[in-house]
Amino acid sequence: TTATAGVPVNGPAFSAYQSSSQTLTSGTLTKIQFQTEEYDTDSAFDNATNYRFTPLVAGYYVVSAAVKADTLNTTGRINIFKNGGSYEYGMATGGVAGTTGTFAMTCQVFLNGSTDYIECYALLANGQALTAAADTTYFQAAMVRSAV
Repeated sequence: TTATAGVPVNGPAFSAYQSSSQTLTSGTLTKIQFQTEEYDTDSAFDNATNYRFTPLVAGYYVVSAAVKADTLNTTGRINIFKNGGSYEYGMATGGVAGTTGTFAMTCQVFLNGSTDYIECYALLANGQALTAAADTTYFQAAMVRSAV
């Protein structure tokens, strides 16, 4: 549904987080598994198999994601993939000695409403488990403007 000039009234949105910890191998870009949905307004996020968002409404979406290394201080990055290829990524360094790295990013992406999808990947220099919690390892997106 559109209000005026292509501004969505109720566009697709989801928020999911990792509820079961996933271990990343050192230096390997890995798709992150987000098993638990906080909400998924249009059933467009697959939290069981592909861990991807495929909205059926064309438009511009704001995307946010974060991962937290569980035990070791590390550097790394987080990537948003679109249609199987890297779209945008953020980079961060780990915390001070004795703390772990948290990596987060936000970007905007156009999705065509039929075949386009996005996924979240991450890489840690020191392989380890991620902290599985709603406030530390999450993936979210919401439509901010329709395509028309």
